[in-house]
Amino acid sequence: MEVAEIMTREPLSVTSDARVADALELMHDNDIRHVPVIDDGELIGMLSDRDLRDFLRAEDGWRKAQGVSVSEVMSADAISVEPGSDVSELIDLMLENKIGAIPVVDGHSDKVVGIVSYVDVLAAARELL
Repeated sequence: MEVAEIMTREPLSVTSDARVADALELMHDNDIRHVPVIDDGELIGMLSDRDLRDFLRAEDGWRKAQGVSVSEVMSADAISVEPGSDVSELIDLMLENKIGAIPVVDGHSDKVVGIVSYVDVLAAARELL
C-alpha cells in the first residue's frame, strides 16, 4: 500500500513566523495535533502538540505564546516521505523516531501534498482486518 492511499491531502500548515498562539488556535479549532511548517512552499519543520506542551509548561508560556514565533518551538528536523512510498516504510520511520505524523512531500516539486498520522495508519489497518 502506498502513502498516497492513506494520507490526508492538502493539510493545514503554518509559516515559521506565525505566532505560537495562532498555531495553537488553528490546531485546537481543527482538532489536529501536528502541523507542517512551510516557508516559500518548502517544508522546514513540524509543530506538534508535544512541542507546544513543552513550551507552554515553561514559566509564562501562555503569555509568551502571543509574541513567540513557531520557528522557536517547532522541530526543525522534519522527516518526510513521498506519496509513492510504501506505508511500511512510513510506519518504520514513525516507530524509529517516536513521532505521530509525517508530512508527505512531492519529489518533483518539493511541495507538501499531504500528511499521515498514526490515526490514518490505524484506520487503514482496520480496513484490512
